[in-house]
Order: sequence, then structure tokens, then C-alpha cells
Amino acid sequence: MLHLPKNSYCAKEDLIVQFIEHTDLDSMKKPADVIDAFFEYAQNQQKNEAYEIIKSEGLLEEPAKRYMAVSLRNEYTDDSGDMLNQALPKMSPLNPEFIPKKRTVFERISDFVDKFKGIGGGV
Repeated sequence: MLHLPKNSYCAKEDLIVQFIEHTDLDSMKKPADVIDAFFEYAQNQQKNEAYEIIKSEGLLEEPAKRYMAVSLRNEYTDDSGDMLNQALPKMSPLNPEFIPKKRTVFERISDFVDKFKGIGGGV
């Protein structure tokens, strides 16, 4: 199942507002400086938010990073392959907590991808 963004403009808007609130724009002399500063800020936020999702959901770090990186590159999340399952904490698919956990992680990573697609950088 593919996840289509509900409103990726809103997610990007929040990122831009955060950047403006945390940046001294008056110190920048050229528009290119603002753009460079935004991408640097956004890429740092991307790494921080990826780490927060991995830790708070108890994901396996390397498979989770790989899934996030592929999703960012593709600009959408896909739960039909093994990549998402490999990132999940080790539990049986028969465990009653498995499906809700997978759904929660998928939604969080989908929102993450909507927010950071096109930003570049690593996870």
C-alpha cells in the first residue's frame, strides 16, 4: 500500500516556520545564504527526527535508517515489502501488538517522509 501525502505543504510549512524562528535572517547578506542555511537546518532536523522515531519506537537502527533513506529517495513510503518489517522490533507477526505497531511506525515514517522529501542529506 502506498502512502500519499495528506498535506505535505503543511509539513514543509512547519519546517520553514521553525527555521525562521531559530535563525538570524538579518545576518544573511544574500538569498543564497538563506537557502543554504535552510537546507543545513532541515538536514539536521531530519537526522534528529529520524533518531527520535527510531528510539521512541524501539526500531532496529540500521534497517530503519535504510527504510527511511529509500522512502526519502522515492518520496513515498511503501509497506508492501520486507524493509518495514525488518526495521520493526523483533516480534512475531502473530503477536497481537505487531499490526498496530507496524501501522504506527508506518504512519510516523510516512509523515517524516512528507516533511523531509526533497531536502537531501542522510538519515
